[in-house]
Amino acid sequence: MNENSEPRHPRAGATGRRALVVMACALAVAAVPATAAVAGSLGASAPVRVSSVGSPFSGADADGPPCNGVPGSAQVGTNFPGTELEPFVAVNPANENNLVGGWQQDRWSDGGSNATYFGYSTDGGDTWQPSATQPAFSRCTGGTAANGGDYERSTDPWVSVSPDGSAYAFALSFNQTLSGENSLLVSKSTDGGATWGPNAVLKRDTNPNVFNDKNSITADPTSSRYVYAVWDRLEFPNERASRVAGEHAVGYHGPTWFARTTDGGASWEAARKIFDPGTINQTIGSEIVVTGTGTLVNGFDLIYNFKNAKSVRGTNVAIQRSSDKGATWSTATIVDKLRSVGVTDPTFGGPVRTGDIIPSWASDQRAGHQEVYAAWQDARSTGNARDQIAFAKSTDGGATWTTMSYAINPVHSTSAFTPRVHVLPDGSIGVLYYDFRNDDAGIPLVTSTWLLHSHDDGATWQETKVGADFDMSSGANARGYFVGDYEGLTHSNGDFLAFFAKANGAAANPPGSVSPSPASDIFASRVG
Repeated sequence: MNENSEPRHPRAGATGRRALVVMACALAVAAVPATAAVAGSLGASAPVRVSSVGSPFSGADADGPPCNGVPGSAQVGTNFPGTELEPFVAVNPANENNLVGGWQQDRWSDGGSNATYFGYSTDGGDTWQPSATQPAFSRCTGGTAANGGDYERSTDPWVSVSPDGSAYAFALSFNQTLSGENSLLVSKSTDGGATWGPNAVLKRDTNPNVFNDKNSITADPTSSRYVYAVWDRLEFPNERASRVAGEHAVGYHGPTWFARTTDGGASWEAARKIFDPGTINQTIGSEIVVTGTGTLVNGFDLIYNFKNAKSVRGTNVAIQRSSDKGATWSTATIVDKLRSVGVTDPTFGGPVRTGDIIPSWASDQRAGHQEVYAAWQDARSTGNARDQIAFAKSTDGGATWTTMSYAINPVHSTSAFTPRVHVLPDGSIGVLYYDFRNDDAGIPLVTSTWLLHSHDDGATWQETKVGADFDMSSGANARGYFVGDYEGLTHSNGDFLAFFAKANGAAANPPGSVSPSPASDIFASRVG
């Protein structure tokens, strides 16, 4: 099977995505005026490099490093050694100078990377080191049949830290050249991310019609005994899933699956289905947050490809709740529609792959607080012309919701995308995102990173620029220019800690092309 025969990725361009996901549903919705935003009073520190320069794997080249065990000529797709992207980060509640992050290492054009890689900081994000022993999630980081990590590729790195300082790394691993093989793997660190323990296999599938996808993990902030893992499980009517690395694909059926530990990672309960949207429908992008009263809120994109009994169709920002630490779950509640039109190069129209179908979630974890927040890409404020950053909040643990604005970002003349929301210990809200406001309508594709912050529960917003601009087109091309469909945002000692990717390969690339020397790196910056 060649790349041209693959099902179109839902973010490979607005036309293909809408045809697959929203099935031409009407988008005529009144725009909501944006909240005023001004230059922020918070300042951003100079970004520090988190990832290595180039690939950490010896012998890496354009055909893929030998560490994955498969000659480059045997694999579909193009490998981009030296691309670090799709970062995520978490703070240690027991020591806020300790931060743990993960990212994709050496991305492939057709799905996943040769490894998911992890690093840590012990000084509040001022300096970073790679973990001395990496989670063995793929062959490139020591995965074998014996330890459950015998996979060519890994993707979707996620990390969370328990109150006692135990860190949990989570990733999806799969084989591109063998059909049906994919697993969700967790590794625990008890030394702040410096080293990682053995794999726990939460779910493994060898059926070529099934692919586990878009995973996240959450350590319960109220008890170190509980950690929650969640993902969608795509079920296809024919052999479409793992052969083509159906990463973040629109499937025939995609229920939400869940696993938890109740003993601090010593064991994991059997994975189980917690929400089923029905045949032809799916969920994607599940993420669990925990309120200050202990309620679990699982937020996700709920996709109905046909009208259901409630006449709902298309993509929806949705949640379900648990009041007993994940033992039982409610059915889904829709927060709002998700009206993204996707992102393209504003000059040449080529696809830019973003987090357009993946909402971001955060909660206020202060004791007694029930605020939960969602941010996502939405085009309603621009008459469905360009994605902006939408924001909604709940003040009752997710039971009811108010959409505050479909564009909290201040510049609406260009696309804004890939939001990541986080709440500081004092209740301040931050939303990290990218946009093209500084692009000069030529080559390169100038991209900026911004942090919106609100200190009045989302009523008003200020903005701070994070780091220098970069050329989006100079990194990996994975069905579109790609630095990840999410990024990281946490805090350290009262400041926001932005954890983001920047492409930095060869510039002056023709539209739609692959950079002759693609590269990207992970950076961290304190904002406070």
